[in-house]
Amino acid sequence: MNVSLAQELSIFQLASGGQTSPLVSSVTPTTLLSLLKSQIDLLIERQIRATLWVKLPPGKIWHSEIQRYQQQFDNSGVVYNCQAESVENNLLDGEIQRNTPSIISPSQVYAKSSKAHLYPIAKIYREYFLIVLSPNFCSLTVAQRSIKNHKKLLTITSIEAQIIQQVLDGIKQAIVLEKDAIAPDDLICTSVPEPALISQLLTKQLQRQDEINRQIISQRVAKIEQQKQILHNNLQLKDEFLSNVCHELRTPLTHMKTALSLLNSPSLKNPQRQRYSQMLNTQCDRQNSLIHGVLELVQIEHNLEAMDLETVHLADIVPGVVSTYQPLAQEKGIMLAYTVPTDLPAVWCVNGGVRQIVIHLLSNGIKYTPKGGQVWVRGRLQGNYVQLEFRDSGIGIGESEIPKIFDRFYRVRPLPMEDPGGAGLGLTIVQQLLHGCGGSISVKSKPAQGSTFTVQLAAVFNKKL
Repeated sequence: MNVSLAQELSIFQLASGGQTSPLVSSVTPTTLLSLLKSQIDLLIERQIRATLWVKLPPGKIWHSEIQRYQQQFDNSGVVYNCQAESVENNLLDGEIQRNTPSIISPSQVYAKSSKAHLYPIAKIYREYFLIVLSPNFCSLTVAQRSIKNHKKLLTITSIEAQIIQQVLDGIKQAIVLEKDAIAPDDLICTSVPEPALISQLLTKQLQRQDEINRQIISQRVAKIEQQKQILHNNLQLKDEFLSNVCHELRTPLTHMKTALSLLNSPSLKNPQRQRYSQMLNTQCDRQNSLIHGVLELVQIEHNLEAMDLETVHLADIVPGVVSTYQPLAQEKGIMLAYTVPTDLPAVWCVNGGVRQIVIHLLSNGIKYTPKGGQVWVRGRLQGNYVQLEFRDSGIGIGESEIPKIFDRFYRVRPLPMEDPGGAGLGLTIVQQLLHGCGGSISVKSKPAQGSTFTVQLAAVFNKKL
């Protein structure tokens, strides 16, 4: 059987356009759901067999109510499931199809129901409705999505026969019947509201609304508790971070104070004076490195979400950083080399992030590589990513230490004799920068066999900078 629309249709306008203007209220989808559930509750409890005209929002929670009603009557009720999904999709694409397909029965959605595809309807696609028709009880609930506020629905609810019938008359005029597709009784409001039914419906609406309000309150309380827990965890992390900073600052200060007190000794010989002066200088450098690292990490974590992404070529960054560290590598007798093809595609990273990543990883490689060792930097394309590999022949990292090296203030042991160690924040900073642009870093290392850090960044193809 076929039922097609002959003209544009709006249930909301039909309901509000008569001589008697019903009250229009602005409700949330949650409240609309409570209205639907209370009517289904009433139909089931009073065993009222009705014809339903429905168009509901997407989602199982809505359609499960109609299925719940159908199951109570062994799927013998008539449900006209009106849908306009194709119209909505076409509207999203900026186009409305003007053909008028048919209603096909039985429906795929509800057993023993009719499925009405409503075309060509620029208005009804923004509407949801439930029309209940039976000799004992008739009702109309229609909601229209607000253009200004998508979280609110303009809603009309009515049990007045005059309003319901003017809606049904409008539907009858808007469709073309073929082979008695719709029974005459399915478009007629015959009931007179019974006070007992109305009272019961109102009671159920209050009960459903109260139930939903309790659920909303429960969800809000759970959300607040979750937010409190997150805040508590963040405060704990902040306290731990401050405690670690104070502890790390205390160590070089203690060494500096010791060196200063020894330098004041009148019996101090020149070699000892030089050694303590060197200790003082080294600890000042360490404290300066610590303060600089803490400030850099705090700035990155504070601004990471707001930092812009940029496209850069590794060939524009790596050579400059390597040349900066060449004097230090030569001083330690380390061979420092790089291979970064100029035809590598650009990569995405947070603003200035690639340079910082190269600096920290190259600095670590030189620091933990003994005299006579080697440090290599190599860039290459791997699928949709560009890999930047930092390989050294240094002291290596034990298997148990690898999961810890990205922790704040963690330093690999043993430290090189000539280096008191940095702040232990370099790898943490690298990880944060990569997190901000969707990159990643992996490590392969064994004690006394060197380490390989591999950074992976998204490639930008056919991008002119």
